[in-house]
Amino acid sequence: MNEIIYKPIGIIYSPFKEPFGVPPQPKFGKGIKGKVEIFSEYCLGLKDIEGFSHIILIYHFHLSRGYNLLTKPHWDDKKHGLFTTRSPRRPNPIGISVVRLLGVKDCILDIEDVDIVNKTPLLDIKPYVPEFNKEEVIKLGWLEGKIKS
Repeated sequence: MNEIIYKPIGIIYSPFKEPFGVPPQPKFGKGIKGKVEIFSEYCLGLKDIEGFSHIILIYHFHLSRGYNLLTKPHWDDKKHGLFTTRSPRRPNPIGISVVRLLGVKDCILDIEDVDIVNKTPLLDIKPYVPEFNKEEVIKLGWLEGKIKS
């Protein structure tokens, strides 16, 4: 298979200068504000985004180095398969976060509930639509009983 190359469409800004101290998920970043700067050539793609209360940010974990196929997540003392965790250390270090959209001015999005390191390259934005995104969770795997769903 050929190599896949992505070009950032913007930069995510947050109060977190390094990975240490970043909330492990957006749910734990409640109230933390940030900004997303969309590069000018992609600004037109923001048309009508202000009509959504939440957006999905897809980004590159630019500070992530290497990975292990077995990893110990925050929520457990045992190692689990990498693909059963949300670790940023992955073969393709791509992250996703659902954040609250507070406002839009020109090519800048004001966001809240941020769990992303400052100056993270943004790959894409999608609207969060509960009817499209939320499924009834039947099984939580090794997380069963460790988190509240």
